[in-house]
Amino acid sequence: MSDTHSLLALAAERAASTHQPIAGAVLPSEAMVLLQELPEAVLVDVRTRAELDWVGFVPGALHVEWQGYPGGAVNNAFLQQLQAEVKPDQPVFFLCRSGGRSQAAATLAAQAGFTRAFNVLQGFEGDRDGEGHRNTLGGWRAAGLPWKQA
Repeated sequence: MSDTHSLLALAAERAASTHQPIAGAVLPSEAMVLLQELPEAVLVDVRTRAELDWVGFVPGALHVEWQGYPGGAVNNAFLQQLQAEVKPDQPVFFLCRSGGRSQAAATLAAQAGFTRAFNVLQGFEGDRDGEGHRNTLGGWRAAGLPWKQA
């Protein structure tokens, strides 16, 4: 079994074990491998524009806000914006700060017919450490994956 098939199987097992209605859940490093191995795959960052500007972003990622800033109002046009950019059969990996909003986005996408919707666990910044700081315990940045700051 190739790395790609193994990672996809592991991702599907993770989602199934927690009863998530999505194609899978991947760690940031696994998402990077799959994005490189599946040319049709898309990374969708669902964080706010402010987060991308102030914290950093993944070059080449598609940006579709799940919630707006300030205030956190849900983006009622999220699904329409996603459908305008991504085909329902494309592998799509959703990324947020720590994995919560991306899980909600992946779930909504799966319910809308996106058959290959994945959540990127740990998100861009990961969980807080003992000092209350992010970017040390998991996440895209702590994994040393490509990112930039505005």
